[in-house]
Amino acid sequence: MASKEKLTCYHCGLEMTEAETVWFDNKPFCCNGCKTVYEILNQNQLSQYYTINDTPGIKTENIDESIKQKYAYLDNAEIEKKLLEFDDGNIKIVNFYIPNIHCSSCIWVLEHLDQLNKNITHSEVNFPTKNVRITYNGDKLSLREVVEILASIAYPPLISLDDLDKDKKKSDKKILYQLAIAGFAFGNIMLMSLPEYIQSEGFWIEKFAPLFRWIMMGLAIPSVLYSARDYFESAIKGLQQKIVNVDILIALGITVLFLRSSYEVISGTGTGYFDSLTGLIFFLLLGKYFQRITYDYLSFERDYKSYFPIAVTKIVDDKEEVLEIKDIVPGDRLLIRNEEIIPVDAILMKNNALIDYSFVTGESIPVDKKVGDQLLAGGKQIGGFIEIEAISDVDNSYLTKLWSREAFHDSKIVNIKSLTDKISKYFTYIILSIALLAGTYWFVEAGFSKAIWVITAVLIVACPCALALSAPFAFGNVLRKFGYKNLYLKNAQVIEAMSKVDTIVFDKTGTLTSQEKYEVHYEGEKLSDEDQSIIKTMVKSSNHPLSRLIYEHYKDVVVKNLDNINEVVGKGIEAHDKNHRYKLGSASFVAVADNDLSTKVYFAKDAQILGKFIFTASYREGITKLFSELQKNKKLVVLSGDNDSEKAHLEELLPKSVSYYFNQSVHDKMDFIQQLQEKGKVVMMIGDGLNDAGALQQADVGLAISENTNVFTPSSDGILKADKLSKLSTFLQVSKQTKKIIFVSFVIAFVYNIIGLSFAVTDNLTPIVAAILMPISSISIVIFVTILTNITSKKL
Repeated sequence: MASKEKLTCYHCGLEMTEAETVWFDNKPFCCNGCKTVYEILNQNQLSQYYTINDTPGIKTENIDESIKQKYAYLDNAEIEKKLLEFDDGNIKIVNFYIPNIHCSSCIWVLEHLDQLNKNITHSEVNFPTKNVRITYNGDKLSLREVVEILASIAYPPLISLDDLDKDKKKSDKKILYQLAIAGFAFGNIMLMSLPEYIQSEGFWIEKFAPLFRWIMMGLAIPSVLYSARDYFESAIKGLQQKIVNVDILIALGITVLFLRSSYEVISGTGTGYFDSLTGLIFFLLLGKYFQRITYDYLSFERDYKSYFPIAVTKIVDDKEEVLEIKDIVPGDRLLIRNEEIIPVDAILMKNNALIDYSFVTGESIPVDKKVGDQLLAGGKQIGGFIEIEAISDVDNSYLTKLWSREAFHDSKIVNIKSLTDKISKYFTYIILSIALLAGTYWFVEAGFSKAIWVITAVLIVACPCALALSAPFAFGNVLRKFGYKNLYLKNAQVIEAMSKVDTIVFDKTGTLTSQEKYEVHYEGEKLSDEDQSIIKTMVKSSNHPLSRLIYEHYKDVVVKNLDNINEVVGKGIEAHDKNHRYKLGSASFVAVADNDLSTKVYFAKDAQILGKFIFTASYREGITKLFSELQKNKKLVVLSGDNDSEKAHLEELLPKSVSYYFNQSVHDKMDFIQQLQEKGKVVMMIGDGLNDAGALQQADVGLAISENTNVFTPSSDGILKADKLSKLSTFLQVSKQTKKIIFVSFVIAFVYNIIGLSFAVTDNLTPIVAAILMPISSISIVIFVTILTNITSKKL
């Protein structure tokens, strides 16, 4: 028998026994793939990769000629042109997303690609986004060869159909430019205003004050016309739709500030309020930018294009050629290799298939398919190659039709009015009334000129800067705190919507259950040590997910030297030694009748069934506690596309108040949530697969559960790391308390406005009073909400 001593793979850190170990250079490796990567790095003086971090690599499949075939489509000039960032014929630049980037060793080796090939002149890693930007000599190295180099060291790039979309969203830098202009104007105007605040008369003041005032006005113009443009556009749209929002008062305040300040400079009657004006714009934009930068690199609007490959292999007269996805037509014969996506609905023509539909359904256990069966777009082939015949093009496949439904891609209309807009409506009416009353009083007392002066003073000091900054900085800080705890929200409005949720709908498979963990139970005759060793040996070389689960189930069992092992893809494994014949697989493979819907694998010895392995989903840790906390003030529903075989288990696991609905289609889920909303419920939907995408869009708040936030998740309002689902109740509590903090900050903002209005209505508002009061109110509100949201977020 082989030794039970545990060893660790030098490359990826996977544990293995002595019998499973591949030795090279006196170092243990779990497979030939990891050994090959080590060889490549060592031969190119990149062995420091292993000294920066222990076992930094990712477990690697065997590297062979299939890599070259997999990336053959990159030889297509049209595809290459669409993927390149820069191309002058000689120097070419490409930017790839690489999911395997996870540590400092990854960064180091990817930034030393020039040592693997001298024609790569530069490579730079963006760690948060897991992207690498590569510059190479296009005359001597092709794009395909660059990708093959990356794949050979276990960092294959994820190249999807979305990468060819010329209209895809790019990083919006407009707000950065607006903020830079406003900040530049604010800083310089403050410096130019300071002498007049300190000294009101003197030779230098009298000589240069007029010039400085004109320069300040010139600096303020681009700040008003460009930096503040969005506030004017929002105000106009609000008026067109007969909606009074906070941007109306901001736009009015900016306009009055600019016109009055310009009048004072042009007429030579004063210095104006340009410092207060540009300071207001700068702080408003700072709050907006603070919200936007919070995990802006995550994509919340993903569709099937970010999952699909760019091209496939088409078989024509027994020859293989590259075909772009968009050019597939019904009748095309396609070759699908291991781990490749089926891009269109098709009929299986050659070899049995094992299809992973987790992208579409959220169910991670693959489905067996035989020749003649229909395959739906979005499935991933596991194991050997298959040949399929397309029965639709991409635009008419089941997957694309599903995604094309209105609820999947239209902007969500959320019937939740923001707290800021609610209050600003009344605030606007109050300020306009005060301005009118004060103007009327001064018109009677001192005439039209004084009345206009006081009205503009009221509008200047009452500009809701502190009011407008409260929510952006409070929500922005909470967005950042949530991000630290792996809840990444699309925008601040999601937090406000979360604070009002009264109904939560959970998907089951992949949401309440782990996509990566399944429990394995054996039922049947007690197996001898010899039989257990036989079983582990049979599944050792299999790529089937159930085989891997059985292998892990017997992790402490040693393997045997067993020849004559044959795997029938999609059915099972058979083997024999000198004394016995063994079969491990589906009910049909071992010739037994079974109508049970649960997932199982049978074991037979000499045509006699000894037992079966039953696989059940492992529910995430903390689910019972989470539901107990949520049921106190929320209606809870489990909405699943699966059959009800798990219902009894769920009823034991979860509180009695939970409602269950099984066998729900994509459309059923969307309709269910819509019916709840029609009853006045504010609904949160939590799901993971494409079958949940419509429901996530329909809900007031849609959270996508993801084991890895950088891989595909359906379009949603937020992405929650799967292991943080148990913290959902706390996230909801913090959202509700953040709203209370904003309300208190509004009260403080009103106090500042009362103080400022007392100066304005009595005609005592001077530029220096405005320059002191407005920044102090803004800064103190920002500090207040930041400190309190930091304290509140400690609950996480």
